[in-house]
Amino acid sequence: MITYINPNEVVIREKQMKKERSYALVLVGISILLGGCKDRKVSFVTIGTGGVTGIYYPTGVAISRMVNKKFDEYNIKATVESTSGSVFNVNAVLNGDLVFGVVQSDRQYQAYNGLAEWSKYGKQTGLRSLFSVHPESITLIASEKSGIREIEDLKGKRVNLGNPGSGYLQNSRDVLKAIGLTEGDDLSVEYVKAVEAPGLLQDERIDAFFYTVGHPNSNIKEATSGRIKVFIVPIRGPGIDKMLKKYSYYAKSTIAHSFYPYALNTEDVATIGVKATFVTSKKTDEDIVYAITKEVFENFEDFKSLHPAYKVLTKKGMLKGLSTPIHKGALKYYKEAGLDKHIDPKLIID
Repeated sequence: MITYINPNEVVIREKQMKKERSYALVLVGISILLGGCKDRKVSFVTIGTGGVTGIYYPTGVAISRMVNKKFDEYNIKATVESTSGSVFNVNAVLNGDLVFGVVQSDRQYQAYNGLAEWSKYGKQTGLRSLFSVHPESITLIASEKSGIREIEDLKGKRVNLGNPGSGYLQNSRDVLKAIGLTEGDDLSVEYVKAVEAPGLLQDERIDAFFYTVGHPNSNIKEATSGRIKVFIVPIRGPGIDKMLKKYSYYAKSTIAHSFYPYALNTEDVATIGVKATFVTSKKTDEDIVYAITKEVFENFEDFKSLHPAYKVLTKKGMLKGLSTPIHKGALKYYKEAGLDKHIDPKLIID
């Protein structure tokens, strides 16, 4: 049984992963030295995630552990990198700096179709999907003093939208556009990482911040448990409804009040969200992708136990929310397991 990864322990986990990387390098060296005695190729892969306080990082750690436990079978050594997020992960996967990455479903769609940050570079058709993971809600946290109770109240306020390279920066911009507000003109904006935002809010240097994340989340818990009392602001209204119709990768979601008992909300919060997805390049070895996919789905109940955000997962659901073709290594497993019937036929092209 794989043990639950507590977000408060991720820094310790990161140190452990660095040790594991050193160990992996030793394994590679040994495999080279022994190559003349036994032809055993070791594949060294890195998974790009996000900030250590989010869910991307423990997701990457969980998957790497599953695969590393089967080193004798697969000859794969996986390590995890904390990165700036979805945009970085897409680009790093495509240029070969990462083998796998955790990416928001909307960013996956935009990259593959040459939109947003990729509009200057064209369609990134080398991107491939393995599966989706947890749902992620666009979360807006505002101080009580700010008077922000609905998203329209953001006008004239100091708001953190997210750091460059993150998926949720575009989510923030989409929401602002949907309600007719312009960053810089209608509100004062910051672009810092999610891990810094709760401190800025508690120091009264900002009035609110956005964060697209699975729940419960340690950053949001920090923000709701400080001296400054806060609300989790609903993201709803006519403008948001139009946005949902325009962008198929967005859907309505709910943030449970029970996750954040110190927030001033008295009921669950209505918002919208996307999905976290696991991606790679078309060029990635089929056997490696097959092994990663198989370990996650063959140890499905163990995987679900790793984080409260995973409790809603189903095998069928993990094949939804994808907008790039399924990698042929993952498809091989899905066909063996009889799961390919749940995949959108348009995503089966290899």
